[in-house]
Amino acid sequence: MNGKWISIKAHDGGEFGGYLSLPPTGSGPGLIVIQEIWGVNEHIRAVADQYASDGYVVLAPDVFWRQEPRVDLTYDEAGTAKAYGFMQNLDGPNAVRDLTSTTKALRALPEVKGKVGVLGFCMGGRLSYLAAAHSGVDAAVCYYGGGIQNFLDVAGAVKVPILFHYAALDAHIPPEAVAAVRAAFADHANARIEVYPGVDHGFNCWRRPMYNQSAAALARGRSLEWLSTSLA
Repeated sequence: MNGKWISIKAHDGGEFGGYLSLPPTGSGPGLIVIQEIWGVNEHIRAVADQYASDGYVVLAPDVFWRQEPRVDLTYDEAGTAKAYGFMQNLDGPNAVRDLTSTTKALRALPEVKGKVGVLGFCMGGRLSYLAAAHSGVDAAVCYYGGGIQNFLDVAGAVKVPILFHYAALDAHIPPEAVAAVRAAFADHANARIEVYPGVDHGFNCWRRPMYNQSAAALARGRSLEWLSTSLA
């Protein structure tokens, strides 16, 4: 794939990186892919390339840049310990502002034709939800977004199509949290919640033991259908 790192201007004067992957045609709708806690690592770059192969101009911003640029961790014990440290020290409000900057930067690229969506995993799923509320995207997909239930006060600010993927066996996101999200979006004209039976948190990541090919393929198909309709 045609992937490279680019610079994005932050709202407060700094700059941070983003992994940009272009589709085979060279242009298309925009899609922000938001990392898990392990950074814009090999897996997330591969996911960006995957969606670029489907025709999207994909940009995966470096969410942890204010702590350390280009965090790129593996899923072993040491990498995971570092990852949780970065997550716990994340400046949430500035992370959302950085996603607004990312949205603006992606829209400004000459390769982007049309609308811009956002798709995120785990911590990135929560940030995808917050981006839908605050960052000016046109659609959102949230994979097992931990903690969304704690930010339902901004659910009314989400006016764009939004798709939530949840794992039925997810110990990080109990059924009552999913129920709270479902209730908050009951009157949303274009919100959808999918729960995948028999799978655990992180089922989309083929580098982790909880990867489930069937659920990952089904969720990806639903995500592509959602984006193709929402960003048309």
